[in-house]
Amino acid sequence: MNDGDTGASRRSRPGVDGVALANRVVKAGIGVALAAGVRRRDPTVVVNAVVSAAFTALPRALEARYGVRLRPWHRLWVSLSALVHTLGMLGPYDRVWWWDHLAHTLSGVVVAGATDLALHAESGDGDTAAAGPRARAATITTVTLALGVFWELLEYAVHAVADRLGFEPLLVHYGRRDTLGDLVFDLLGAGLVVRFGRRALGTSNPTASGDSG
Repeated sequence: MNDGDTGASRRSRPGVDGVALANRVVKAGIGVALAAGVRRRDPTVVVNAVVSAAFTALPRALEARYGVRLRPWHRLWVSLSALVHTLGMLGPYDRVWWWDHLAHTLSGVVVAGATDLALHAESGDGDTAAAGPRARAATITTVTLALGVFWELLEYAVHAVADRLGFEPLLVHYGRRDTLGDLVFDLLGAGLVVRFGRRALGTSNPTASGDSG
């Protein structure tokens, strides 16, 4: 690395550190939500917070699987998606009309982004035949929609079983209209990745530095 590269790295480091700090704050927010769930003795919040905390490990899993180094803002986006879902379980899902739309758009971007990263890694650098623009868009959209449908079916099944057994449901199903809306915003997230994702994910490489938390 030459002196110019070192200087550029030093100049960019404050921004990198700021995003890494924001990621830690967001993760701490999930911990606060978990504590609130414990204090309320609300298993729905507790379980979803634990799952969300585990979900923030997705960037590390992708790095290990595909040999890339994700940028700090990639990590922040995943953590923010998890936090929005966890906070939603504390009330916003019921009280704020757009909260569910935001949560599904953020998670749609995460699923689609992970799919795009996998496509890029599996096809190899410079091999566009294996994942051309149309095939790429179709794969990202299909995977995101499939996982969205799976999530909606899981919500329905968990809610139905809990109702039958007389337990508090860990996931809440709000009906067919809500399900269709959720899938629309999942696809919105996929569309954002199809349009902008390759450029953004192209900044990932084995030697990039960033937050490892």
